[in-house]
Amino acid sequence: MLDLKGYGPALLEGAIVTVELAFLSLALALFIGLIGASSKLSGNPVARGVATAYTTLIRGVPDLVMMLLFYYGGQVAVNNLSDFLWDAYEIDFFFQFNPFISGVVTIGLIFGAYMTETFRGAFLAVDKGQIEAAKAYGFSRWHTFRRIMFPQMLRHALPGLGNNWQVLLKTTALVSIIGLTDMVRVAEEAAKAERMPFHFFIPVAAVYLLLTAGSELFIKWLDKRANAGVVKGG
Repeated sequence: MLDLKGYGPALLEGAIVTVELAFLSLALALFIGLIGASSKLSGNPVARGVATAYTTLIRGVPDLVMMLLFYYGGQVAVNNLSDFLWDAYEIDFFFQFNPFISGVVTIGLIFGAYMTETFRGAFLAVDKGQIEAAKAYGFSRWHTFRRIMFPQMLRHALPGLGNNWQVLLKTTALVSIIGLTDMVRVAEEAAKAERMPFHFFIPVAAVYLLLTAGSELFIKWLDKRANAGVVKGG
């Protein structure tokens, strides 16, 4: 049995933090992605412009740079705002950025841009004739979305969603740079203290491999269910 030099419980807690971070970031990314895709496909030029600017900016800036900008740059901006409000109006306003929340928001924003493009392509893949038929039958926009568009869109979006989730899961390792005690940070501290990098980073790599392998199996199962009764290539 692998001797983790007393760091086993801390690594387990860090792994739980990593999983929580990943799922919360995924939820935020899916929410942003649906809004972004709807905005890009809407007839409102302002909404389209904002969504296009968002996806262009996020996809053009490295993930690590975005995380550092949000956490450290955001804290500096809050500090400056706090000083201004106190000097000008004697309003006492201040809050400290939380590494976990900052990680969720940053990763959610990053992958929301990729989810936007995934959902946009999936929406465009839905047969427009079925949407027109739903309108002719008197379906409301919400009813059309829920009963016609969403089930078919999901089938087209699943491969892209699966890829985004796998990358998102590995991107959670970046939060160690802003001080969150996830399993990567615990392993880093343990490796420095014990001078045994392989001893601690290999188990962390194994946990990520287990999570991604399990996710791949689940995504294949979802894809099989979503495509039940559909002839591939037909």
